[in-house]
Amino acid sequence: MEVGFLGLGIMGKAMSMNLLRHGFKVTVWNRTLSKCDELVEHGASIGETPAAVIKKCKYTIAMLSDPSAALSVVFDKDGVLEQIGNGKGYVDMSTVDADTSSKISEAIKSKGGSFLEAPVSGSKKPAEDGQLVILAAGDKALYDEVVPAFDVLGKKSFHLGEVGNGAKMKLVVNMIMGSMMNAFSEGLTLAGRSGLNPSTLLDVLDLGAIANPMFKMKGPSMLKNNYSPAFPLKHQQKDMRLALALGDENAVPMPIAAAANEAFKKARSMGLGDLDFSAVHETLKKPDHSS
Repeated sequence: MEVGFLGLGIMGKAMSMNLLRHGFKVTVWNRTLSKCDELVEHGASIGETPAAVIKKCKYTIAMLSDPSAALSVVFDKDGVLEQIGNGKGYVDMSTVDADTSSKISEAIKSKGGSFLEAPVSGSKKPAEDGQLVILAAGDKALYDEVVPAFDVLGKKSFHLGEVGNGAKMKLVVNMIMGSMMNAFSEGLTLAGRSGLNPSTLLDVLDLGAIANPMFKMKGPSMLKNNYSPAFPLKHQQKDMRLALALGDENAVPMPIAAAANEAFKKARSMGLGDLDFSAVHETLKKPDHSS
């Protein structure tokens, strides 16, 4: 099966590498073309533009950073729309809002192509291990055709109905995750400041009803102030913002998510946007007046 892949950030690179490892032919494109080099060493081909990738491949997957990137790859010069047509499928796995997904879907379908949104739950390690959860919505026939690729990229994939539902589900999941990360950070800080050993708190949490993989995975590195990015904080804050907008549309009060969003914005203002989203922990540190 030949697949095109647009976008080789933390997630896209890991996902396209997985497809190559499992015998897929992959043609890759990235805005910074040098990012393609490592994949070429593992057997990938390079497409000079998104349009060139679409022309060559029956199915193309995109994994881009935000709504503006997702739109520009489709609508700009040498973009997806220049070559998409009958018999070609476009799968956008970026995390965007439902409106962005709908715009892309309508444009692809107007050219005769088929469209699936398929954002994922999971960050760098699940992407590397093929353990993502894929939240697809849109053209069911295309979904059925690309399931072999989804089976390599994820541990489970869902078809959630019409375009927009995948985007909404992803935003709800990431809103909960961002809110949890803030509560977790406050707990670690409170334990330390009140004379407890935060490492013991991690052990206690892991044995109780709120044990979860995120606390287990992120806690030890947070205690070492290690925030190498699996999921960059600036993207987490973007997802909080989009989730809050979804709350506005549906008149859902979201005071906890709103407070979490403010904490992520504070972290961005401190220059932590490119670090892992767990770096929101740094917003709770006492200011150092020793200098």
